[in-house]
Amino acid sequence: MPLLPIFFIGMFPILLFGLLGFFGLGIFGVLLVSVGLTSALEAHSHFTEDIIAHGYGRSTERAVQATDLQTAKRFAALLDVAGVALMVASAVGFMYFG
Repeated sequence: MPLLPIFFIGMFPILLFGLLGFFGLGIFGVLLVSVGLTSALEAHSHFTEDIIAHGYGRSTERAVQATDLQTAKRFAALLDVAGVALMVASAVGFMYFG
C-alpha cells in the first residue's frame, strides 16, 4: 500500500509509450537531453557562483568544487547520450516498423 502513489505517478510515462509508440519514445529522448543540458548548465552556474561569492579558496576546497563540477558534467553527459540513443531508437523504429 505505501508504494501505491509511486505506481500512480509512474503510470503516466508508461502510458506515454503505449499510446504514442515510437513518437513517445522520441519525446522522452528529447526530455532526457534537455534535462542533461539543464543539469550541466546548473553545475557550471553553481561552480561560478561559488568562485565569485567566496573567491579562490584553499587547494582542497578548489579540488572539491572541481570534482563536484566534473561529476555533474559526467552525469549530464550520460543523460545526453541516453536521450540521443532514445531518439535514434525512435527514428529507427518508426522507419522500420511504423
